[in-house]
Amino acid sequence: MAEFDTISKHLIQKYPDDFASFTLGREDVEVLAVIDTEQYTVEARQTDSLIRVRIDGEEVLVHNEFQTTDSTNPQMPRRMAGYIGHAIRQHGLPIYSNVIYLRPNAGQRDPGHYIQAHLGYEITIRYRVIRLIEIEGQPILNTGHSGLIPFTPLMKPPEGMASDAWLHQCIHTARMRSIDRSYRADYLAGMVALSELVYASETISDIIFKEGIMDLIRESSLFQSLTQQSREKAREEGIEQGGRERAIEDLLDVLEIRFNIHETHPISARISAIEDLQRLKQLHRAAIQVTSLEAFQHLLDE
Repeated sequence: MAEFDTISKHLIQKYPDDFASFTLGREDVEVLAVIDTEQYTVEARQTDSLIRVRIDGEEVLVHNEFQTTDSTNPQMPRRMAGYIGHAIRQHGLPIYSNVIYLRPNAGQRDPGHYIQAHLGYEITIRYRVIRLIEIEGQPILNTGHSGLIPFTPLMKPPEGMASDAWLHQCIHTARMRSIDRSYRADYLAGMVALSELVYASETISDIIFKEGIMDLIRESSLFQSLTQQSREKAREEGIEQGGRERAIEDLLDVLEIRFNIHETHPISARISAIEDLQRLKQLHRAAIQVTSLEAFQHLLDE
Protein backbone atom coordinates (compact mmCIF):
# COMPACT_ATOMS: atom_id res chain seq x y z
CA MET A 1 0.00 0.00 0.00
CA ALA A 2 3.00 2.29 -0.02
CA GLU A 3 2.07 4.05 -3.25
CA PHE A 4 -1.45 4.78 -1.98
CA ASP A 5 -0.02 6.17 1.25
CA THR A 6 2.19 8.43 -0.85
CA ILE A 7 -0.78 9.66 -2.90
CA SER A 8 -2.98 10.30 0.14
CA LYS A 9 -0.28 12.16 2.09
CA HIS A 10 0.70 14.18 -0.97
CA LEU A 11 -2.90 15.33 -1.49
CA ILE A 12 -3.45 16.09 2.19
CA GLN A 13 -0.31 18.23 2.26
CA LYS A 14 -1.64 20.27 -0.67
CA TYR A 15 -5.33 20.34 0.23
CA PRO A 16 -5.72 19.96 4.02
CA ASP A 17 -8.85 22.14 4.03
CA ASP A 18 -10.66 19.73 1.70
CA PHE A 19 -9.89 16.68 3.84
CA ALA A 20 -10.67 18.37 7.15
CA SER A 21 -14.03 19.61 5.87
CA PHE A 22 -14.86 16.26 4.26
CA THR A 23 -14.18 14.10 7.30
CA LEU A 24 -15.76 16.53 9.78
CA GLY A 25 -18.77 17.13 7.56
CA ARG A 26 -18.65 20.91 7.92
CA GLU A 27 -17.15 23.87 6.06
CA ASP A 28 -16.37 26.21 8.98
CA VAL A 29 -12.97 24.62 9.63
CA GLU A 30 -9.79 26.67 9.90
CA VAL A 31 -6.69 24.62 9.13
CA LEU A 32 -3.74 25.63 11.30
CA ALA A 33 -1.10 23.06 10.32
CA VAL A 34 -0.47 19.66 8.80
CA ILE A 35 1.59 17.79 11.39
CA ASP A 36 4.67 15.89 10.31
CA THR A 37 3.83 12.29 11.27
CA GLU A 38 7.40 11.06 10.73
CA GLN A 39 7.88 11.65 14.46
CA TYR A 40 5.66 8.67 15.21
CA THR A 41 7.95 6.07 13.67
CA VAL A 42 10.08 5.64 16.83
CA GLU A 43 7.37 4.65 19.28
CA ALA A 44 4.45 3.69 17.08
CA ARG A 45 3.56 3.03 13.47
CA GLN A 46 3.43 6.27 11.52
CA THR A 47 -0.10 7.58 11.12
CA ASP A 48 -1.26 8.62 7.66
CA SER A 49 -2.20 12.21 8.51
CA LEU A 50 -2.76 14.61 11.39
CA ILE A 51 -4.22 18.05 10.69
CA ARG A 52 -4.44 20.67 13.44
CA VAL A 53 -7.58 22.76 12.94
CA ARG A 54 -9.78 25.23 14.77
CA ILE A 55 -13.53 24.67 14.98
CA ASP A 56 -15.93 26.63 17.15
CA GLY A 57 -12.96 28.49 18.63
CA GLU A 58 -11.24 25.28 19.81
CA GLU A 59 -8.07 23.66 18.48
CA VAL A 60 -8.45 19.96 17.67
CA LEU A 61 -6.70 17.28 15.65
CA VAL A 62 -8.20 15.62 12.58
CA HIS A 63 -6.67 12.18 12.08
CA ASN A 64 -7.23 10.33 8.79
CA GLU A 65 -6.04 6.77 8.32
CA PHE A 66 -6.26 5.33 4.79
CA GLN A 67 -6.86 1.61 4.29
CA THR A 68 -7.04 -0.42 1.09
CA THR A 69 -8.02 -3.63 2.90
CA ASP A 70 -9.19 -4.76 6.33
CA SER A 71 -6.52 -4.71 9.01
CA THR A 72 -6.17 -8.10 10.70
CA ASN A 73 -2.89 -8.06 12.61
CA PRO A 74 -3.69 -6.13 14.66
CA GLN A 75 -7.35 -5.47 13.91
CA MET A 76 -8.32 -1.91 13.10
CA PRO A 77 -9.93 -1.00 16.46
CA ARG A 78 -6.74 -1.92 18.28
CA ARG A 79 -4.57 -0.03 15.80
CA MET A 80 -6.74 3.06 16.06
CA ALA A 81 -6.69 2.93 19.86
CA GLY A 82 -2.89 3.00 19.68
CA TYR A 83 -2.77 5.88 17.21
CA ILE A 84 -5.32 7.95 19.13
CA GLY A 85 -3.69 7.37 22.50
CA HIS A 86 -0.27 8.31 21.15
CA ALA A 87 -1.61 11.48 19.51
CA ILE A 88 -3.35 12.54 22.71
CA ARG A 89 -0.17 12.02 24.70
CA GLN A 90 1.94 13.83 22.12
CA HIS A 91 -0.30 16.86 21.52
CA GLY A 92 -2.82 17.02 24.36
CA LEU A 93 -5.66 18.02 22.04
CA PRO A 94 -9.09 16.53 21.32
CA ILE A 95 -8.88 14.25 18.29
CA TYR A 96 -11.36 13.42 15.55
CA SER A 97 -10.19 10.12 14.05
CA ASN A 98 -11.33 8.58 10.79
CA VAL A 99 -10.52 5.42 8.86
CA ILE A 100 -11.03 5.91 5.12
CA TYR A 101 -11.43 2.61 3.25
CA LEU A 102 -10.50 2.80 -0.42
CA ARG A 103 -11.55 -0.59 -1.80
CA PRO A 104 -15.31 -1.21 -2.14
CA ASN A 105 -15.26 -4.43 -0.08
CA ALA A 106 -13.08 -3.12 2.76
CA GLY A 107 -14.23 -1.91 6.16
CA GLN A 108 -17.61 -3.62 6.20
CA ARG A 109 -16.91 -5.22 9.58
CA ASP A 110 -15.09 -2.31 11.18
CA PRO A 111 -17.19 -1.41 14.26
CA GLY A 112 -15.73 2.10 14.57
CA HIS A 113 -14.70 1.65 18.19
CA TYR A 114 -12.33 -0.03 20.60
CA ILE A 115 -14.04 -1.15 23.79
CA GLN A 116 -12.59 -2.78 26.89
CA ALA A 117 -14.91 -3.75 29.71
CA HIS A 118 -12.78 -5.85 32.02
CA LEU A 119 -12.61 -6.05 35.80
CA GLY A 120 -14.26 -2.67 36.15
CA TYR A 121 -11.67 -0.93 33.93
CA GLU A 122 -13.68 0.43 31.05
CA ILE A 123 -12.06 1.98 27.99
CA THR A 124 -14.03 3.24 25.00
CA ILE A 125 -12.37 4.84 21.97
CA ARG A 126 -14.53 5.74 19.01
CA TYR A 127 -13.60 6.74 15.47
CA ARG A 128 -15.51 7.28 12.26
CA VAL A 129 -15.51 4.65 9.51
CA ILE A 130 -15.67 6.16 6.01
CA ARG A 131 -16.13 3.71 3.13
CA LEU A 132 -15.67 5.65 -0.09
CA ILE A 133 -18.01 3.32 -2.01
CA GLU A 134 -20.83 4.60 0.22
CA ILE A 135 -20.08 8.27 -0.59
CA GLU A 136 -21.97 9.88 -3.48
CA GLY A 137 -19.24 10.86 -5.92
CA GLN A 138 -21.11 13.34 -8.11
CA PRO A 139 -21.44 16.06 -5.43
CA ILE A 140 -17.68 15.83 -4.83
CA LEU A 141 -17.05 16.42 -8.54
CA ASN A 142 -19.58 19.26 -8.59
CA THR A 143 -18.09 21.11 -5.61
CA GLY A 144 -14.62 20.92 -7.15
CA HIS A 145 -12.63 20.16 -4.00
CA SER A 146 -9.31 19.45 -5.70
CA GLY A 147 -7.93 17.24 -2.92
CA LEU A 148 -10.92 14.89 -3.06
CA ILE A 149 -11.35 14.66 -6.84
CA PRO A 150 -8.67 11.93 -7.23
CA PHE A 151 -10.74 9.69 -4.92
CA THR A 152 -14.04 10.07 -6.82
CA PRO A 153 -13.58 6.96 -9.02
CA LEU A 154 -13.66 4.93 -5.78
CA MET A 155 -16.97 6.54 -4.73
CA LYS A 156 -20.55 5.64 -5.62
CA PRO A 157 -21.43 6.60 -9.21
CA PRO A 158 -24.74 8.27 -10.12
CA GLU A 159 -27.75 5.96 -10.24
CA GLY A 160 -27.76 3.89 -13.43
CA MET A 161 -24.26 4.90 -14.58
CA ALA A 162 -21.87 2.06 -15.44
CA SER A 163 -18.60 2.03 -13.52
CA ASP A 164 -16.46 2.52 -16.65
CA ALA A 165 -18.53 5.55 -17.66
CA TRP A 166 -18.17 6.93 -14.15
CA LEU A 167 -14.38 6.59 -14.26
CA HIS A 168 -14.33 8.37 -17.63
CA GLN A 169 -16.47 11.21 -16.24
CA CYS A 170 -14.16 11.59 -13.22
CA ILE A 171 -11.02 11.75 -15.35
CA HIS A 172 -12.64 14.09 -17.88
CA THR A 173 -13.84 16.44 -15.13
CA ALA A 174 -10.37 16.50 -13.58
CA ARG A 175 -8.77 17.24 -16.96
CA MET A 176 -11.13 20.12 -17.72
CA ARG A 177 -10.72 21.97 -14.42
CA SER A 178 -9.40 25.48 -14.87
CA ILE A 179 -6.48 25.45 -12.45
CA ASP A 180 -2.69 25.54 -12.63
CA ARG A 181 -1.33 22.84 -14.95
CA SER A 182 1.03 21.38 -12.35
CA TYR A 183 -1.80 20.96 -9.83
CA ARG A 184 -4.06 19.37 -12.44
CA ALA A 185 -1.25 17.00 -13.42
CA ASP A 186 -0.79 15.91 -9.81
CA TYR A 187 -4.36 15.01 -9.09
CA LEU A 188 -4.80 13.32 -12.48
CA ALA A 189 -1.76 11.19 -11.63
CA GLY A 190 -3.25 10.45 -8.21
CA MET A 191 -6.64 9.61 -9.69
CA VAL A 192 -5.20 7.19 -12.24
CA ALA A 193 -3.09 5.42 -9.61
CA LEU A 194 -5.99 5.14 -7.14
CA SER A 195 -8.29 3.85 -9.90
CA GLU A 196 -6.12 0.74 -10.16
CA LEU A 197 -7.65 -0.40 -6.86
CA VAL A 198 -10.99 -0.94 -8.62
CA TYR A 199 -10.72 -0.78 -12.40
CA ALA A 200 -8.97 -2.98 -14.95
CA SER A 201 -5.70 -1.60 -16.31
CA GLU A 202 -7.04 -1.86 -19.87
CA THR A 203 -10.03 0.32 -18.98
CA ILE A 204 -7.84 2.97 -17.38
CA SER A 205 -5.38 2.96 -20.30
CA ASP A 206 -8.20 3.32 -22.82
CA ILE A 207 -9.61 6.38 -21.03
CA ILE A 208 -6.16 7.95 -20.66
CA PHE A 209 -5.67 7.53 -24.42
CA LYS A 210 -9.08 9.00 -25.25
CA GLU A 211 -8.51 12.00 -22.99
CA GLY A 212 -4.93 12.49 -24.23
CA ILE A 213 -3.50 13.07 -20.76
CA MET A 214 -0.49 10.74 -20.57
CA ASP A 215 2.02 13.51 -21.23
CA LEU A 216 0.35 15.68 -18.59
CA ILE A 217 0.48 12.86 -16.04
CA ARG A 218 4.18 12.31 -16.74
CA GLU A 219 4.83 15.96 -15.85
CA SER A 220 3.40 15.43 -12.38
CA SER A 221 5.74 15.54 -9.39
CA LEU A 222 3.52 12.86 -7.84
CA PHE A 223 3.94 10.60 -10.88
CA GLN A 224 7.70 11.09 -10.75
CA SER A 225 7.74 10.29 -7.02
CA LEU A 226 5.72 7.09 -7.57
CA THR A 227 8.00 6.10 -10.45
CA GLN A 228 11.07 6.63 -8.28
CA GLN A 229 9.54 4.49 -5.53
CA SER A 230 8.85 1.74 -8.05
CA ARG A 231 12.43 1.85 -9.32
CA GLU A 232 13.86 1.73 -5.80
CA LYS A 233 11.64 -1.22 -4.92
CA ALA A 234 12.73 -3.07 -8.06
CA ARG A 235 16.37 -2.33 -7.26
CA GLU A 236 15.99 -3.57 -3.68
CA GLU A 237 14.27 -6.73 -4.88
CA GLY A 238 17.06 -7.23 -7.40
CA ILE A 239 19.70 -6.82 -4.68
CA GLU A 240 17.85 -9.28 -2.45
CA GLN A 241 17.55 -11.79 -5.28
CA GLY A 242 21.25 -11.44 -6.05
CA GLY A 243 22.05 -11.88 -2.35
CA ARG A 244 19.91 -15.02 -2.22
CA GLU A 245 21.69 -16.56 -5.21
CA ARG A 246 25.07 -15.78 -3.70
CA ALA A 247 23.99 -17.25 -0.33
CA ILE A 248 22.87 -20.48 -2.01
CA GLU A 249 26.16 -20.71 -3.88
CA ASP A 250 28.22 -20.12 -0.70
CA LEU A 251 26.21 -22.69 1.27
CA LEU A 252 26.58 -25.36 -1.42
CA ASP A 253 30.32 -24.66 -1.62
CA VAL A 254 30.69 -25.31 2.13
CA LEU A 255 28.69 -28.54 1.88
CA GLU A 256 30.77 -29.70 -1.07
CA ILE A 257 34.05 -28.99 0.74
CA ARG A 258 33.04 -30.51 4.05
CA PHE A 259 30.71 -33.38 3.07
CA ASN A 260 31.33 -33.94 -0.64
CA ILE A 261 27.77 -32.86 -1.53
CA HIS A 262 27.33 -32.16 -5.26
CA GLU A 263 24.57 -30.35 -7.16
CA THR A 264 22.83 -33.62 -7.99
CA HIS A 265 22.31 -34.44 -4.29
CA PRO A 266 18.69 -34.00 -3.01
CA ILE A 267 19.91 -31.58 -0.33
CA SER A 268 21.19 -29.26 -3.05
CA ALA A 269 17.74 -29.10 -4.63
CA ARG A 270 16.11 -28.35 -1.26
CA ILE A 271 18.56 -25.54 -0.55
CA SER A 272 18.09 -24.02 -3.99
CA ALA A 273 14.35 -23.78 -3.32
CA ILE A 274 14.75 -21.70 -0.13
CA GLU A 275 13.52 -18.13 -0.63
CA ASP A 276 14.36 -16.69 2.80
CA LEU A 277 17.78 -15.01 2.67
CA GLN A 278 18.16 -15.00 6.47
CA ARG A 279 17.41 -18.71 6.59
CA LEU A 280 20.14 -19.36 4.02
CA LYS A 281 22.63 -17.34 6.05
CA GLN A 282 21.77 -19.31 9.20
CA LEU A 283 22.24 -22.59 7.36
CA HIS A 284 25.55 -21.36 5.98
CA ARG A 285 26.86 -20.73 9.49
CA ALA A 286 25.51 -24.10 10.59
CA ALA A 287 27.19 -25.90 7.67
CA ILE A 288 30.54 -24.52 8.82
CA GLN A 289 30.02 -25.62 12.44
CA VAL A 290 28.15 -28.95 12.39
CA THR A 291 30.11 -32.17 12.89
CA SER A 292 28.23 -34.31 10.35
CA LEU A 293 25.97 -34.19 7.33
CA GLU A 294 23.24 -35.83 9.42
CA ALA A 295 23.39 -32.97 11.92
CA PHE A 296 23.09 -30.43 9.11
CA GLN A 297 20.15 -32.30 7.59
CA HIS A 298 18.44 -32.26 10.97
CA LEU A 299 18.74 -28.44 11.02
CA LEU A 300 17.47 -28.27 7.45
CA ASP A 301 14.39 -30.28 8.42
CA GLU A 302 13.46 -27.94 11.28
